[in-house]
Amino acid sequence: MAAATTAEGGGTGRGRRLSLALEPFIYLSPALLLILLLMIVPLIVGISYAFQDVQILKPFSRGFVGLDHFERLLTEDRVFYRAVANTVWWTGASVILQFFLGLGLALLLHKQFAGKKLVQAVVFLPWAVPTFLSGLTWAWLFNPVIGPLPHWLFALGLMSEPYSILGDPGLAMWGPIVANVWFGIPFFAITLLAGLQSIPGEMYEAAAIDGATAWQRFRHVTLAFLAPTIAITVLLRTIWISNFADLIIVMTNGGPANATQILPSLIFTTAYKGLDFGYASAIACVLLLLLMLYALLLFHMRRTMSSTA
Repeated sequence: MAAATTAEGGGTGRGRRLSLALEPFIYLSPALLLILLLMIVPLIVGISYAFQDVQILKPFSRGFVGLDHFERLLTEDRVFYRAVANTVWWTGASVILQFFLGLGLALLLHKQFAGKKLVQAVVFLPWAVPTFLSGLTWAWLFNPVIGPLPHWLFALGLMSEPYSILGDPGLAMWGPIVANVWFGIPFFAITLLAGLQSIPGEMYEAAAIDGATAWQRFRHVTLAFLAPTIAITVLLRTIWISNFADLIIVMTNGGPANATQILPSLIFTTAYKGLDFGYASAIACVLLLLLMLYALLLFHMRRTMSSTA
């Protein structure tokens, strides 16, 4: 009788522990279901398209093609390699300029001065402007006929004549990069300003008492406390910009002569102009793999720096 009671009690205990372990997942089940339906399922379907012949104008040609799309990418498609190089240039220049300008604005806004609220509103304004409208505005600014920028550069002696910068293969990428920097500075300014406001003032006082210079306080206090914030913001912004083709599509559409073609714009062009969703999915899979490798590398570097600190 005692053994039966013990067994029953043990079974009840195991059932209670199991129910407690499953309880969080029960509460999260609606969100998990939405993630499954809206993210995981489309991701699996999109990856499966990379191994199929999916062309809208050829509905009866659909079938499994294996690695044919990837073989074509690596051996025949020169535009793909041009897009990879442009993606690195577009992402690297945009992230670096956004970060340093955003850090400078965050340091400025961290101080008290007259008109600070107005400056904050102006600084954060680009983040609220739709990217399509931003692209149209900057395309107008770079227009050599009605836009002011080419004429200003000509007046400063930086251009021989007011010509179309977006039509020059050697300079065209700078147009979307400038527009993207203007659009993305508020992200770094907001996040880094929040990080600055969380640094205890006593740290700066202690460093000043120890005789630390302004540069040493900035390096060993400000940057040290901001390091986790910088790592995650740079990671997120790099991934976002690498997948961000709105400005390029609106301003240059990948031209001239694929000078501004990046992987996301190439995916868009292949899928919605060439109507070849299978080949576009293969390009998207390569972009996904590159971003995953980048994220792993950044996490490894952060773990190494944390362990040696």
